[in-house]
Amino acid sequence: MKVSVYNQEGKEVGKSLLPKEIFEVSINPDLVHQVVCSQLANRRKVIAHTKTRGEVRGGGRKPWAQKGLGRARHGSIRSPIWKGGGVVFGPTKAKVFKKKIPKKMKRKALFMILSAKAKNNLLILLDKLKIEKAKTKLMAEILEKLPSKRESSLIALLEMDKNLILAARNLPGIQTIQAKDLNALDLLSFKYLIMPKEAVKVIKDTFLKER
Repeated sequence: MKVSVYNQEGKEVGKSLLPKEIFEVSINPDLVHQVVCSQLANRRKVIAHTKTRGEVRGGGRKPWAQKGLGRARHGSIRSPIWKGGGVVFGPTKAKVFKKKIPKKMKRKALFMILSAKAKNNLLILLDKLKIEKAKTKLMAEILEKLPSKRESSLIALLEMDKNLILAARNLPGIQTIQAKDLNALDLLSFKYLIMPKEAVKVIKDTFLKER
């Protein structure tokens, strides 16, 4: 598959041939759904946590004698039936949401989404992507000239480029990621994928060598 290559001025400067083993893979929605669900589960942070009677502060002694007072017997004021006591069957941080997905499945889903981006003209290749200063204005001007305009876009970088990362982070709907870290969930979260043409080789070297 051949796609257009643009410069930072938004002008088409050539064509690039994409490797078919990455960018010409037929999509399997069920596989993609399974991989994305596993990624969402693995990124989930367990926040809700209720304390059991063993974690609530206080209640170290028996509130009153077992017999002789005519009152119901109690062993602790932190019993779940007392106000301020522990919670029974509440949410705890001990719950594990993580799911394991084989590397081959994750890689296959990634290739499927990359293929869909290329097929639907949502992949934008640049001859280079470089700015001299970490200025949001400079990055905004570049994006405005590209076919994606200012729509939601994921920018895949060849390596950690501080200027590009800082310039893009304040733009709404724009996010940067290293090409070697591309994944199904991040790709599906944005409409366009923008990257320098050399990033194709990085993707090929990173993910095809894992076989």
